[in-house]
Amino acid sequence: MKKMQSKLAVRLLIAVAVACSLMLSASAYAGSGSSESDTYEGLKLFSDVLEEIENNYVEDVDTRKLIEDAIHGMIDSLDPHSTFLPPEALDQLQHETQGEFGGIGIVITKRNGMLTVISPIEGTPAYKAGIQAEDRIIKVEGKSTKDMMLWEAVKEMRGEPGTKVDITVVREGVESPMEFALVREIIPMESVRYVMLRPGYGYVWVTNFRENTTDEVTKALVDLEEKADPLKGLILDLRDNPGGLLTQAVSVADIFLAGGEVVSIRGRNQKKENVYEASTDNSESDYPVVALINGGTASAAEIVAGALQDNSRALLLGTTSFGKGSVQTVKPLREGYGLKYTVARYYTPDGRSIQAEGIHPDLTVKRRLMDEKSGGLDASRIKEEDLENHLPGQAEQPAGDQKEEKLPDKQKKKSETEAKDDEKDMEKLMRLRDALYSHSERDPDALLLDSQINRAYEILKGYQIFSALGEGK
Repeated sequence: MKKMQSKLAVRLLIAVAVACSLMLSASAYAGSGSSESDTYEGLKLFSDVLEEIENNYVEDVDTRKLIEDAIHGMIDSLDPHSTFLPPEALDQLQHETQGEFGGIGIVITKRNGMLTVISPIEGTPAYKAGIQAEDRIIKVEGKSTKDMMLWEAVKEMRGEPGTKVDITVVREGVESPMEFALVREIIPMESVRYVMLRPGYGYVWVTNFRENTTDEVTKALVDLEEKADPLKGLILDLRDNPGGLLTQAVSVADIFLAGGEVVSIRGRNQKKENVYEASTDNSESDYPVVALINGGTASAAEIVAGALQDNSRALLLGTTSFGKGSVQTVKPLREGYGLKYTVARYYTPDGRSIQAEGIHPDLTVKRRLMDEKSGGLDASRIKEEDLENHLPGQAEQPAGDQKEEKLPDKQKKKSETEAKDDEKDMEKLMRLRDALYSHSERDPDALLLDSQINRAYEILKGYQIFSALGEGK
C-alpha cells in the first residue's frame, strides 16, 4: 500500500511540476496573472481529481496520458493556434519549414471540432484532385477524424512519396461525402514561381514562406528584369498563401521597400513593442506592383500585403485575407515535448491589427474565369474570425458579451446550381493554374483567363499608358 502511495505521490509531483512550469513560463512573459493562492488551489484541485481517478476509476488508467490530455485541454482552450506538442509533433513542425516531406499538400485547421481545409497548396495531389477550401475531412484511411488532434491528422496524411492515402470529405452543397484516393508526393521546398505575362509585365507567385523564399523571390525578379529591360510592372500573387516564417515575410517585403516599417509585434504588455523595419540602403525598384490576395492569404503573407499597402508600394487586388494576425512561439520542454503558444499580435505599419480583421484590398475583384458569367470563388472561404476560440480583433465584441449567435452568410447553404457552378469554375481554374506545374514553358495566356490576374495586368498596362500621356509622349 505504501509503495502504491509513494508511486502516486511521485506522479502527482510530476503533474504539478509540469503545470507549474507552464504557468510560470506564461507569467514570466505576461507579467501579473492569477494570484499565487488561486494557482495553488487550482493545482491542488487537479491533484485531487487525478488521485481519485487513479484509485477508483472502473479500469486502470495511464497516468502519463491523463496528464498529457489535461495539458492538451488547457492549451487548446486558449486559441486555435496554441497547442501542446508531443515529441513527434514537434519534429513534424520543424520539418514543415526546414525540409521536404511526403504528403498530399493541404493546410488544415480545427473548426467547430471538425478537421477543415483552409486551402490546398497549389500543384500538390490535394490541389490536383479538387480538394477545396472549407472541405471538412471526416475520415483518413477509414478512421474518423472527430477526436484526432490536429498533428495526428497531419501525421496520418503524410508518408512515403508514391504511397496512397484515402480521405473522405463533406462539402457544402454536395449531398454525399466525397472520397479521394490521393498518392503522396514530395511537397517541395520551392515556394516561388514566375513567368513573363506579356513583354515588360512580370508575374511572381509566392505559395508560402520557407527558409529560402527571399532568395527565390530575388532570383525571380532578377530574371524578369533582365528579360524585360526594363520591367514595366509586376503582379505579386499571394493568394492561398498560408504563411510561414516571419523572418522571410519581413525580408520579402524588404525587397520592395527602401526603408519604412514592415510590421510591429505587441504582446500583453503593449509598451514592449518589437518593430521590424525595411533596410534604408535598398535601391527601391520604380515599377508599379499589384499584389493579389484572397481568403487563403494568411499570417506571413498578410504581413507582406499589409506592409506594401501601408507603405504605398503596391495596390492590393482581390478579396479580404484570412485574418491570422497572431504570433506564436515554440518552447521546447523536457523529454522532447514542446509548447506552441500565442504571445503577441501583428500590426501593419499604420497600426492596424490583422487579427480576425484581415487585410482589405484596395480594389475588390472576385475570382472567376474570364469566359464564364458565374460569381467569384472566394465567398465560402474560412477566415480566422470563424475559428473557435480565436483571439478577438480590435473592433470585435468579446465572446462573453454577444447576445445572439448568427451564422455568417457564407455558412448558409448554397443552392445546388450555385454549388455546381462554383465547382465547375474551380476545376477549370485548377487546370489553368496547373500550367505552371505541368509544362516546362509556362502558359501566360492560361493565367490571364483568371479574372484577378487579368485585372491586375490591365491596371499595370493602364498605368503605363497614363504615365506616358503625362510625360507628353
